[in-house]
Amino acid sequence: MQHFLPGPSCKRSVRASLALGLLSAIAGCGFHLQGGGTLPSAMMRTYVATERPHSEFLVSLTDVLRQRGAEVLDAAEPGAAVLDISADDTGQRVLSVSARNIPREYEVYYAVTFSLNVGTTNLIAGETLVVTRAYTYDETQVLAKAAEEQILRSALAEELARRVLQRIQSLGVTTAAISP
Repeated sequence: MQHFLPGPSCKRSVRASLALGLLSAIAGCGFHLQGGGTLPSAMMRTYVATERPHSEFLVSLTDVLRQRGAEVLDAAEPGAAVLDISADDTGQRVLSVSARNIPREYEVYYAVTFSLNVGTTNLIAGETLVVTRAYTYDETQVLAKAAEEQILRSALAEELARRVLQRIQSLGVTTAAISP
């Protein structure tokens, strides 16, 4: 009695079919990679107004806008969306201290307040987003902890930029009617 053993080409086609089925299932549920997604058409030309033109948040925000296909303008233009960043603040706070009153844990925070206007229509009026991360502090590793704080601050700026864009994307239906 002979048994059928699948050959290499059969195994490849089964794997390909499984992969195709998995991709179809993922696409069908609305899954998309973090950072993916599309902007409302009204945001394809966007001017970002801010008092801090070189902040980590602004750099992250303009990168995310460009990745999603928007043209980031140097000056406000008629018909372009205006994303106004009225507050862009970062810092750290002491969370806990030792018995000798030496800081043991810090919290790094990043906060932005923004609004969105398309033409004469205000779509988002003064929303504030804040993200925080805590880290332990060891006075014997001052340079390493300073580097860790900077890495956390950059990560917080990137997260805030993604959250602002997610908030704008949630307006997709609203801004479609306003787009030029």
